[in-house]
Amino acid sequence: MDFTPSEEQAAAQGLAARIFGDLSTHERLTAAGTGTDAALWKELCAAGLPAAVEDVGLLGLVLLLEEQGRTTAQVPFAATCAYGLLAVAAHGTAEQRERLSPGLRDGTAVATGAFPDRGGVHLTDGALYGDVPWVPWLRDATLVLVADAGRALWFVDTGAPGVTVEPVETTAPWSAGRLVLDGVRGERLGNGPETYASVLALTRTAFAGLQAGVCAGSLARAVHHTVTREQFGRPLSTHQGVQLRAADAHMDTEAIRVTAYEAAWRYDERRAYEAQALTAAWWASEAGKRVVHAGQHLHGGTGADLDHPVHRHFLWGRQLDAYLGCGGEVLEELGRLLADSRPGEAS
Repeated sequence: MDFTPSEEQAAAQGLAARIFGDLSTHERLTAAGTGTDAALWKELCAAGLPAAVEDVGLLGLVLLLEEQGRTTAQVPFAATCAYGLLAVAAHGTAEQRERLSPGLRDGTAVATGAFPDRGGVHLTDGALYGDVPWVPWLRDATLVLVADAGRALWFVDTGAPGVTVEPVETTAPWSAGRLVLDGVRGERLGNGPETYASVLALTRTAFAGLQAGVCAGSLARAVHHTVTREQFGRPLSTHQGVQLRAADAHMDTEAIRVTAYEAAWRYDERRAYEAQALTAAWWASEAGKRVVHAGQHLHGGTGADLDHPVHRHFLWGRQLDAYLGCGGEVLEELGRLLADSRPGEAS
């Protein structure tokens, strides 16, 4: 395995780091409230970053999402690229790729996903019925990828008759909404459960990469605080307890990163990657939760300030923990996958 970024991946990551770093500031995030930063999203699309994902692959997307996570930028980048561009590229027909991809590349279309199974959507007489309690970035989306009870995937136009989007506030400000479907005709993507499993593993890997960035950003803020803040005449960072807590957080962050890299690399190399995606999701859920708690704790009383930037990392980390599936649930699914696999299949 070689996780060294290609020239194209490194260039895209550098551009993403500059745009997110320059524009996703604490002041702009505060002004955005719980909504999306439309100007930042426009800038990312104008720079061609969503479009670049088709060239740099899932590993490249993980690198880009790390940069988003570092700044907790409020844009539907992860959802559009994972549930939209890469899902269509891998499983769409030639006609679907030609019709859907241009809008997803330039930002005139925004995609998201209404799965893993978070609600009861079923197919009756060719139409979709049911609801999903919360879907990330649904309030921004023009397309939502829905899974029915048979684990077939359907693209649904959020402006179509029979589609209702109700605003929902989640732990992190992800412009989420409740999706209600009442006799909606969807557009089939792929070939059923196999496509469902592939897209689910893809998106878990992408969101694990996002969590790696969230944790790295939280830890960087904690390091800066403990180095510059003094207690009894010396920096907080000189205390052994602080050093050990930061070191543990660093190791957890690296574990999230490397497992996400492995799953993404295997996807790009057309190798089995579902077990690796679940492993990355488990680390992102369990370790991510520990890291953002440590980041807040290392800020001391400052970390209790809800308006402090580190608190935003805490909210994102907890939201990603819930979205990826709490650690025990993911571990149980991984155990079933390994138990059901023939020797060599999941490795």
